[in-house]
Amino acid sequence: MSLHHSTRGRIGLAIGAFGASALLLAGCAGGGGGGSTDGGDASGEPLIVGTTDKITSIDPAGSYDNGSFAVMNQIYPFLFNSQYGTADVTPDIAESGEFTSPTEYTVKLKEGLKFANGNDLTASDVKFSFDRQVAIADPNGPASLLSGMESVEAPDDTTVVFTLKSENDQTWEQILSSPAAPIVDEDVFSADSVTPDNDIVEGKAFAGQYVIDSYKVNELISYSPYDDYQGALGAPENSGISVKYYADPSNLKLDIGNGDIDVAYRSLSATDIEDLSKNDKVKVVDGPGGETRYIVFNFNTMPYGATTGEADPAKALAVRQAAASLIDRDELSNDVYKGTYSPLYSFVPQGLTGAAEPFKELYGDGAGAPDVDKAKATLEAAGVTTPVQLNLQYNGDHYGPSSADEYAAVKTQLEEGGLFTVNLQQTEWVQYQKDRTADAYPAYQLGWFPDYSDASNFLVPFFVKDNFLANHYDNPEVQELLATQASETDKGKREEELNKIQQLVANDISTLPLLQGTQIAIVGSDVDGATLDGSFKFRYAPLNKQ
Repeated sequence: MSLHHSTRGRIGLAIGAFGASALLLAGCAGGGGGGSTDGGDASGEPLIVGTTDKITSIDPAGSYDNGSFAVMNQIYPFLFNSQYGTADVTPDIAESGEFTSPTEYTVKLKEGLKFANGNDLTASDVKFSFDRQVAIADPNGPASLLSGMESVEAPDDTTVVFTLKSENDQTWEQILSSPAAPIVDEDVFSADSVTPDNDIVEGKAFAGQYVIDSYKVNELISYSPYDDYQGALGAPENSGISVKYYADPSNLKLDIGNGDIDVAYRSLSATDIEDLSKNDKVKVVDGPGGETRYIVFNFNTMPYGATTGEADPAKALAVRQAAASLIDRDELSNDVYKGTYSPLYSFVPQGLTGAAEPFKELYGDGAGAPDVDKAKATLEAAGVTTPVQLNLQYNGDHYGPSSADEYAAVKTQLEEGGLFTVNLQQTEWVQYQKDRTADAYPAYQLGWFPDYSDASNFLVPFFVKDNFLANHYDNPEVQELLATQASETDKGKREEELNKIQQLVANDISTLPLLQGTQIAIVGSDVDGATLDGSFKFRYAPLNKQ
């Protein structure tokens, strides 16, 4: 669920062959920038970055969204990390990592690691970082990524031993580079609750490529390079970064057009992107993407859900299946997003090994188009009275200004034939994150930015028991397959298991997939060209100006 950077010495939106749909724009801002300029080998000019994304929390246990992770990628180290220009992970602050038994993965840390506050970074901090993720298990946090971890121990200052639930977990090194795995300072962070952002900043609990010099949440962050960073990514190629947070994407577009910022990403509308493509001062670069957009059904509070006055699992399933038969993904792709998103018929985007398209065959006309008659027959067979009253929530400030058009179109599609009456409402992102995990929304919009380049990352966080969706979906057969696929070393058998998981959940419809994204970068004349590659983190360190 995150954005990544690319080739060293170039601006990169390393979201990758299967990366998140996002927008990276580079303009011609005249100087400015963030924080102190005393960072090691950094010699490039300070830069200004603009975004409409929002920060939920910079505590790794307290958020699982792109805006928050974009900050974490700058300030925290990881045991493993993806190099610029690739999705492959290699040791970062780790010296090495390997399976020392089928269920034990042992990491050796580099010597002499330190946080920016002067505290030693040892194996004890690593154990603490993972233990607290599991202990806190915040509804908006990434603890579900650690569902395959049994325990973690630190036998000495530079050794960490992870005991895993499955043998030879094929995704573990990727997970060590994910939003569940930033290493934090046990002297600054709480062991059992989310630590406030200001406490983290004041405690200088940083050991990534940058430190934060000043912090106003969702307004402005100033970064400067961290001299003692010892990870594998090297020193930043600039002397500082300022990140400006925009409430209105039209202002972001205006600043890009005026050259008042150097880089902008997330989120401009498809119309704005088309507009900027005509600007001689910038160029548009695109590539395949792996961001997904989907509707979540709350199995407790949706029509006929488990805690409603008319609870009926069969009728609730029929409601979900009918909705799936009414969605016109081609219309959303072409009319709303002008081809920058493509129809998605599963939870795993096309292009990843193991991707299937069960929704294309199961629902609508069986070839990807909607079918009102099939939806009507599904509801009638279950004895559902129409129109079904459905409350559907969406968010525009996090998922982009085109969300309003997208969900207006979804509403129209669902109401086709008089089968649904949709009450469509929008909520600001910070409140949205709280409400959705408190059973406030019977059905609601979410999007997914991959944590790493594997099909399982589009399945495990969603469909394990106590998943981050918190939508009360619980299928033991799916959960067992999620566990077994992780340790399956036969690629053919693992692909079969991934396909079966997609088929089973498509039958249940915990989530209704709509679209997968295309990467788009718009690059200005004074910043080196954009590289769209296979990693999933948005990093500032490679940024520089000519």
